[in-house]
Amino acid sequence: MQERIENLIRLQNIELDRARLTQEARALPAEAAQAEAALTASERSSADISAALNREDSLRTRLEREIDGHRQKRARFRVQLDAVKTPAQAEAIEHEIQFAGTEIERLENEEFASLERTEAQETELAEARAQVELLAASLDAVRARVRARQQELGAELAALDEDRGDIRQRIDAELLSRFDRLAAARGAGIARAENQQCTGCRMGLRPQTWNQLREGELLSCDSCQRLLYWDPAFAPVPKEPQPETVPGAGRAVRKPRQAGA
Repeated sequence: MQERIENLIRLQNIELDRARLTQEARALPAEAAQAEAALTASERSSADISAALNREDSLRTRLEREIDGHRQKRARFRVQLDAVKTPAQAEAIEHEIQFAGTEIERLENEEFASLERTEAQETELAEARAQVELLAASLDAVRARVRARQQELGAELAALDEDRGDIRQRIDAELLSRFDRLAAARGAGIARAENQQCTGCRMGLRPQTWNQLREGELLSCDSCQRLLYWDPAFAPVPKEPQPETVPGAGRAVRKPRQAGA
């Protein structure tokens, strides 16, 4: 294969490797950002549960004050009940005592429900805090891995850039400019011809073009305009010649007929 074709192939392989590594390098910060977002969401959930617990504590404090107030009222009404002089006054005071008792029961039920919610929230908070610790450790690991991989990619890209500069100096300026334009437009500037097709666009090649490529020429695909070359290493292996078949071979020998049979 001609040296200029080999240099173009090497250059394209380098460009493809550079593109792959660059894409991976660009994706690394997003991976760290995703881990950070997961940690932030977990921390927010933990904070929300903690705030809910505080609200329940405040609610029970208020309920205790109201319950205590109704108990005091009920006690005062019971004292007043002993000093009433008319049935109407007694009925009114008994109504107040009953109302205070009902309110105490209602508020104590609310307090019990709050305690049940608090118990569930405390379990949720413990789980949320454990998740926060887990995600925080995971984020540290992701950041460390991202930093290490970024350093590796930087070293690999630097080596590729060095090889790229060396190869580009070996290619004719006009041919290099053409390759660059095709690579920018098509993603690849050169393609192999195989089975009378361009492997870049899978379009068929004219017989004359195919024959010229097999003679070692560097041409262009009529369809995608990529530079075309032929590599004999990818040519199909010719089939081994089969032995000629002798007419009548393999048939059973016919026995002669006996006289009088």
